[in-house]
Parts: sequence; C-alpha cells; structure tokens
Amino acid sequence: MAYVITQRCCNDASCVSECPVDCIRPTPDQPEFATTEMLYIDPDTCIDCGACVDACPVEAIFPEDDLAASLARYRDINADYFQRHPLESNFDPIVTPARPPKELGTLRVAIVGAGPAACYAADELLRRADVEIEMFDRLPTPWGLVRAGVAPDHPGTKTVSSMFESAFRRETLQYYLNVEVGTDISHDELLRHHHAVIYAVGASTDRHLGVPGEDLPGSHSATEFVAWYNGHPDYADRTFDLSGERAVIVGNGNVALDVARVLTVDPDELAKTDIADYALDALRQSNIREIIVLGRRGPLQAAYTSSEFLALAHLKGVDVVVEEADLELDQASRAILDDPKVEPSLTLKYTLAEEYVAGRRAEGNKRIVFRYLASPTALIGADRVESVEFVHNELVSEGGQLVAVATDRTESIDAALVLRSIGYRGEPVGDLPFDERRGVVPNEHGRVIGADGIPISGVYVSGWIKRGPRGVIGSNRVDSEETVEQLLSDFTTGKFGVPQGNRAALKTLLAQRQADLVDRAGWRAIDQAEKAAGKSAGRPRVKFTTREDLLKAARG
Repeated sequence: MAYVITQRCCNDASCVSECPVDCIRPTPDQPEFATTEMLYIDPDTCIDCGACVDACPVEAIFPEDDLAASLARYRDINADYFQRHPLESNFDPIVTPARPPKELGTLRVAIVGAGPAACYAADELLRRADVEIEMFDRLPTPWGLVRAGVAPDHPGTKTVSSMFESAFRRETLQYYLNVEVGTDISHDELLRHHHAVIYAVGASTDRHLGVPGEDLPGSHSATEFVAWYNGHPDYADRTFDLSGERAVIVGNGNVALDVARVLTVDPDELAKTDIADYALDALRQSNIREIIVLGRRGPLQAAYTSSEFLALAHLKGVDVVVEEADLELDQASRAILDDPKVEPSLTLKYTLAEEYVAGRRAEGNKRIVFRYLASPTALIGADRVESVEFVHNELVSEGGQLVAVATDRTESIDAALVLRSIGYRGEPVGDLPFDERRGVVPNEHGRVIGADGIPISGVYVSGWIKRGPRGVIGSNRVDSEETVEQLLSDFTTGKFGVPQGNRAALKTLLAQRQADLVDRAGWRAIDQAEKAAGKSAGRPRVKFTTREDLLKAARG
C-alpha cells in the first residue's frame, strides 16, 4: 500500500526530506518544482512508512486504501506523474546548512508581515541561527492569507498555521501586531534596532479590467469578496448585492473557483466552517443560481489547477457546465496536448473539462459555467451592473507563446454581480525602491537592490513582494529559504553594523507609540476566544471581524 498526495498539497516540500526512500517529486532543486501544481509520491517505491504524513503541514497525504471518494482519483494522478517523470532516487547525504559563528553574537531581525512568506522566513532563521525576531503586522492577528485568503471550506489548508504556532512558541520570536510600519515605527527605526529587516508584505491590491463600467455598483474585485467572507476587519463593512440570479467572475484561477464555490455551496455546509457570520447570513439570503466563469484563453491555458477543477465535481447540488464548442482546440494547443511529453496535470485539465461537458445536469441544481476564450469589453447598466459585454478571443502564436487576440465576435450576459479575479499586485513599500511594471521590490535572490544597482545593506524581501503574485502557500518556503541564505551570508561576512537599540528599547518605543499593540499574549487571547465560540457552535472558530472586537478580545 502506498501513500498518496491529494488536493490540498501546499508545495512547501516538508515531506520531501522526510521520505527515507526519496520517492516524492518534484524536489525544490528540480526545474519542474517552480511550475508544478502539487507534489507526488511514486507508488512503486513508497514503503508505507508514513513519515511524509507527519511532515505534511496541511494534512494532504493519505494511505491509498483510506482515500475518500472525492480523493480516490489521486491514486492515479500520483502514478501518472511518474509515468511521465520516472523516479531517479538520490541518496546523497543531506548537507546541513552552516550556522553563523557563535562569536558573532545574537542576530536581530525584524520581519514586516505575518503571512506565510514571513512565517517561513522566521522558521528558517530560528532553525539556522542564534536569533531574536520581531514580527510586525498592521492587523491584530497573524497568518495573513492563511486566515484571510484561504476559502473557509478548505480547513485543511489552514492547518499550516499550527506548524508556525508550534515553531514560534519560544520568546526568541515576539509579535508586534496591530503595529503599522511607516506609521507607528519607521523603516530607519527598525534598522536602528536590528541587524536586518525582511519585508514580506505580499501583494495587497488587485488588477483592474480597464473597461467601461468597471466602477458601477455591483462590480467588485474578488480580493474584496474573499476578504469579506473571511472576516478581514478592513472589509467587514462591505456589502455585495446577491439578489440577482447570475454572477460573472472574470478570471479562472483558483481564487475564482473559491468564490464560485462559496456562492453556490449550501450555506448549511459553510455553517460548519470559520466563515464570517455576516457573510453566512448574506449567503443564506442569496438568490444566485448560476456563476459564469470567464477565461481569456483556452481550456489548456486556464489558470486554475487541475486539483481545484476536479474538486468541483464533488459539490452537492451544483452542476459544473462546459459546452463542447468551448473545447475545440486551435492547432497549436492540440499539438501541446498530443505531445508525448505533455505534463499529466495538463492532460487532466482537459480530460476533466470533457467530463464536465457530458456531466450532471440536475433540475434545481445551481450551476458553475466555464466559458473560455472570452474577455469583457464593458460592464453595462444605468445605476448598477446589469450585464457584461465580452469579445470572443482566438489564440495566436507570438514569440513562442500563445496569446489571446480579440475577434469580431461579441456577446452579452445579464448579471447583477461581477467579480474580477485577474490577479494580485504589490504596492510600494515605504521608501524602498519599487518596480511599477512588475509590482515588486527590486531584488537579487531577496537582497533589495537600490537605484544604483547595489544591494541596500540589511534590507530583504520575501514572498509575493519579492517574486510577484504566483505560487501557493508552500511556494513561500523555498523562496524564504533563499532570502534567509543571503541574510545569513551577509551577517557572517560582517556586512551589518551593530544595532543601536536592543529588544527592550524597541518594546519601550512601541509601547509609547501604539497603546493597542497586540503581543503574543494578546494573540493567544484572541485565538482562544474565537475557538471557544466556535466549539459551542460546532465550528473550528468564530472570528472577530472588527478591530474593536479583536482588541477587546486581546485585552480580555
């Protein structure tokens, strides 16, 4: 019996080094790792030891005989990967990374942000150096998109926060939550109290469609909607009109699929999750029966992962609809699919779409409808959105890539709610240099680069603000390890000065600046109060969704 990696794989590769027979692929040092949808276990090599299960931070690995019906297909998905990429085990001894010499003393690092990129960086520092870390976040709670971005019906994905919580129990890491860098404390003040600062602030805004009518009431970003139903305090007062029967989501990445599920899943199912209470109440009153998901390119180029696309088939009371005409492939796409070296995950995407063409159409069910090769050209309405106009695209080869080009065919769909889900974008970070085109802080392997092309001493980035908004939660682990490697190298080679202020001085300064600072004890109080409320309601937690309530709980 082999173990199987399933849908919620976070790609952080914690399992890879734990496998005694080296049968999990791809590994972080392989080129396939950068683009893989998930990791896979070779069923012919697995010895059923279960070491990977204990290492997985999101509970994604199961014995093949224990797979639920919704996960049974992953037995073949794992095996198919190794048909395409036969296993070549590597039993070279693992090289233990060097630690800075003890005579250098304690390394002090400030980390701005408390999401996955920040937490993986902190975890790596704690493992590799004698270090004191202060972690800052402008919200009263840590975990970033794990708390405010992961869909409530994916609770297993959120368990990665338990790994961080366990690693951060020591006082070597201190929380400074509800503290805004740039307002409560400056970048220069952080550098005066630390050897180095890592900015792991993510990509906080979304991209715009740039079409007429985009600002009409009823048109929103998926970023807002996701933050709203997840109880983010900055979005708790938003309202979304769910009175119409149809919504259109522009973009077809995994976030779009999250939104489509939340809008169609039975609210009684969502009531078992940590979804915000006000969002649950609104969804109970929703009239939406159909979601149209528009993608500008074809089914092979769809941004969603095959695992998230597959999961839609198991939604109760929801039909997934794809029209056969939308699966007609251009010559270049057909060549990709017919190539013997095509990735199994890409083949699976198309196979699933074919299955949805012939799939369930039950009277009374809600519908998620996928439309490909379509780009909105305008949102139409007098006082609010009433319809979406879009153009049909065709794929054209340009510079070795398939690019969506508009045709002269247009169409219109009535809709009362439009949510754009076309990607995140980083925002400038204080006085740091910023690449407006890419939406990132310029850097080389995590070292921030100034306008003169020279690294800025003691300043680093990790996560989406470093590499752009791509990858899943676990992608931040390898990314953060790279940044920490540069930081430790600079510390070891004497590139940092001695901090002018110590930990006590920083604490005194921030106590004067921010009376509502939330420390470890405050976060623990919030966490325990939310879980206690959840326990009585049969839910993992009931979130506080306003700063006032969060701070009250922190003080309680």
